[in-house]
Amino acid sequence: MNTVNVDEAEVRKFSRSVDDWWDPSGDFRMLHMLNPVRIKYIQNRTSIAAMKVLDVGCGGGILSEALANEGGRITAIDISEQAIFAAKRHIQSSDLSIDYICATAEQYAEECSNEFDIITCMELLEHVPDPSSLLKACTHMLKPNGHLFLSTLNRTPKSWLFGVVAAEYVLNVLPRGTHHHQKFIRPSELFEWCLNAGLAMRDITGLHYNPLSNSMRLGPGVDINYFAHCQRT
Repeated sequence: MNTVNVDEAEVRKFSRSVDDWWDPSGDFRMLHMLNPVRIKYIQNRTSIAAMKVLDVGCGGGILSEALANEGGRITAIDISEQAIFAAKRHIQSSDLSIDYICATAEQYAEECSNEFDIITCMELLEHVPDPSSLLKACTHMLKPNGHLFLSTLNRTPKSWLFGVVAAEYVLNVLPRGTHHHQKFIRPSELFEWCLNAGLAMRDITGLHYNPLSNSMRLGPGVDINYFAHCQRT
């Protein structure tokens, strides 16, 4: 595994203050809108309550706190010290218990193996230099038959038009420069990387954003955004 699987420009992009991360109308508002959809997808495929869960690339803890609210025992990691600080600071105002750690998945995998029932790695694969290394690290940390939940963007002309041009320059629902189309991942590529990492692909489902209703839903069609559910074989 590549233990220095980090793009420093990407880290700087997401190294924001606690106020930025937890402002539901700020730069991360799409993550706040996405959170119930992410939780629903996971709950439809496995139980979260009492499970040992690792949130990889947790940022300011938006998904981590939602997982903890569903009864999971949460560890959350991110390479950005500022993001981890934001996550730790925000949780002080709640009764939740989350173990936040500043590390990459590859670094943390050197300390633990076969440990987690569930690992989430959402909106991260397209931001690291070597996604296959990240998947191998996640597999290493999963218990046998453990669940890995992923989300990313497909590399298609439609995803460039809607996921970059429309989202960042027309609708302004994402900060400009959030995504680079050449880093998007085709489902066939993800399937091959998962297979090589020892993961069985159980499901791929499209994620769809409606700008008129300002809402998100899961459904057929993976030509822009998609979720994936894998299990360690």
